[in-house]
Amino acid sequence: MSAISTGYKLTQYSHGAGCGCKISPAILDKILHSELPAALPDPRLLVGNDKRDDAAVLDLGNGNALISTTDFFMPIVDDAFDFGRIASANAISDVYAMGGTPVLAIAILGWPINQVPAEVAGRVLEGARAICAEAGIILAGGHSIDCPEPVFGLAVNGMVAIPQLKQNATATAGSRLYLTKALGVGVLSTAQKKGLLQPEDAAIALKSMTTLNKPGAVLSKLDSVTAMTDVTGFGLLGHLVEMSAGSGLSAVIDFDKVPVIPSVYTYLEQGCIPGGTNRNWASYGHRIGPVTELQKHILADPQTSGGLLVAVTPEGCAEFEAVMLEQGYALQPLGYLQEQQPGAALITVA
Repeated sequence: MSAISTGYKLTQYSHGAGCGCKISPAILDKILHSELPAALPDPRLLVGNDKRDDAAVLDLGNGNALISTTDFFMPIVDDAFDFGRIASANAISDVYAMGGTPVLAIAILGWPINQVPAEVAGRVLEGARAICAEAGIILAGGHSIDCPEPVFGLAVNGMVAIPQLKQNATATAGSRLYLTKALGVGVLSTAQKKGLLQPEDAAIALKSMTTLNKPGAVLSKLDSVTAMTDVTGFGLLGHLVEMSAGSGLSAVIDFDKVPVIPSVYTYLEQGCIPGGTNRNWASYGHRIGPVTELQKHILADPQTSGGLLVAVTPEGCAEFEAVMLEQGYALQPLGYLQEQQPGAALITVA
């Protein structure tokens, strides 16, 4: 890292961090369901705002579809280069979560130019270009503004064959649930703010947040994958609520099978609980069955550039696990989806 990139701790210039900055699910519902005139339906729009999915999808009329998404947030790490990498991996993830292949990105930059030198913003862009290169796409331009806090992200376009499009609300009863990254990034980020994070755990968090969800493009070819989404600011439970409710199903989670970064438990004992965890729980906790405080703090932990949550038919699990092993992921199901029972919780944690 250059001297200028390490001389400024970016988290000191923002009130929030990463996907923990997201507006809570409850408030987002109010925004999306405000009394604005409804847009005229367009048959070319395969996935829009009404689906609460990861990206918009437009039918191009030739058997393929355009995936369009954007994501941006305030720094979750101090280093500018790493901030650019994390924000970019997070934005590109939405394309992979739809089963698509990213093709183009443009940058979104807000910068406090009177507080932090422009050269530091340049390091953010360098990090973004590094991740875009890893994804095989070009960072082709963007837009910037003078902003009270550092903000960065990408608008990303991708492509997918329409039969291979994956959505978050198309799961089928009996589907097994898999998660490709361990939970706990929100807890580790809070530990960093408190000055408690150990270097080895900082490295684990950084690796997780900068790892692209490339397997999503491979999984698009599996008919056994009935639904897919990425787990970000709403936590595992929030994104599973969207998948379950959207599919007209309920979910059962085996907590002992949920992948968790091992050191998370130590930091929770030290009170490293993100504010986003409680905002998440206030939004959807009434739809969850009884849980312990520990389970809540892990399952509602806001993730930044989190893993893919994948629903797979029982008969397709062996093939799915083999494909993922080829991609470097040894996975086991953490739960399953079932028909909703009247009066029962939408998600049960066992």
